[in-house]
Amino acid sequence: MLKNGNSNCFSGSVKRVSRANDYYANINTAVALGKTQVPIKHKQLASNYVLIKRIFGSCAAVIPITNADRAVLSRHGFMPLENSTISHINRQIEQLKSWSNSGDILLGAYANELFEIRIKELKYLRLTVTSGRAAEFKDGYQALEKYIEYIAR
Repeated sequence: MLKNGNSNCFSGSVKRVSRANDYYANINTAVALGKTQVPIKHKQLASNYVLIKRIFGSCAAVIPITNADRAVLSRHGFMPLENSTISHINRQIEQLKSWSNSGDILLGAYANELFEIRIKELKYLRLTVTSGRAAEFKDGYQALEKYIEYIAR
């Protein structure tokens, strides 16, 4: 009786849950996150990054993040960009957007500071990483760059 009737009920719910978990793991999710409620500060920083990248082909100066920047990242639970996966970066982008769009001025300032640090990390990674070392890093920086390029349009 239950041979074909209810056998797909459980597997369908499992597929929905796994799709929800895989949502943030997709690099195109960064583009989807850039379609709604992007803070003005994010757009300004992204435009500056993309403009410099178009003019010079890469960032103009190599500026590594400081220990103070690393402390700010770790205080808010963010790992360095080279250790972040796509899903981590997509969640962080969504979190930074919600912090920036909240009514709290202090939380918005933290979000803008964290986004600036992320862009500084991305610039440094793009200039210093060779193709051999790129395999050592997780690919979260690609999602961040895709988000930045999309919101800079």
